[in-house]
Amino acid sequence: MKFQFKNIIALLSVFLVLTSCSNDDEVVNKESIGSIKLEFDQIYNDANFAANTPYTNSNGEVIKVTKAKYIVSNVQLTKDDGSIYTVPKSESYFLIDELTPATTLVQIPNIPVGNYTKVTFGIGVDEEQFNLGATGQGNFLEIAQTAGMMWSWSAGYKFVAFEGTFTSTTVTSDTQFKVHTGKTGDNYNYTALTLDLPDNALVRENIVPQVHIMTDLSQLIDGTNKINLSEQATIMGGNKLALITANISNMFEVHHVHND
Repeated sequence: MKFQFKNIIALLSVFLVLTSCSNDDEVVNKESIGSIKLEFDQIYNDANFAANTPYTNSNGEVIKVTKAKYIVSNVQLTKDDGSIYTVPKSESYFLIDELTPATTLVQIPNIPVGNYTKVTFGIGVDEEQFNLGATGQGNFLEIAQTAGMMWSWSAGYKFVAFEGTFTSTTVTSDTQFKVHTGKTGDNYNYTALTLDLPDNALVRENIVPQVHIMTDLSQLIDGTNKINLSEQATIMGGNKLALITANISNMFEVHHVHND
């Protein structure tokens, strides 16, 4: 009986060890690397975003969006132990274009394995990077130029390009609107934000987690700060641009994480 009892205790111990290694706290080789995917899924309020579709804002204006592009940069990932992995700048500039679906899914390689709880990124190209000059931008300068996300080199990058047409009670025929954010005068208008993940992103050699980020485009002009396009349909500077830049912080939310 004593021998059988000892065997039972031994089996239970093995079972507990195996069970404990199946959750987020499993022992991983900290020197190993994996990858992570960031998916930027555009919505408009609570609806899936679609180009040339009428949306009514809180000012009663009906807008149809024909262009929705923005630059994501300087990605950082925070582990459950509080340590932060910063993606090298040379690998950390991405152009998201809703009308080019392949650009909305970004895969970042060479991530140390671990359980990640937060993602940090910027919207735009940070001033330090811009100050490296045209030759310091790597191939992203050509990408941005091809996508129409530069005013000129001296004027800099467009961080967000949001365009389309609108009508209102006072503007009864389709009228073009343009909202471009970026450096204007002494205001650089770069935005950095940190998002909590609802579930840990488990980066492993054999697991590539996908972080599903919802981007609510309505927040640009119909967020905390309401922008009346009937008053000004082209916004590329001034007080209204500062209000739009402030709205960007509320555009993004992590909906879920796939650990497949």
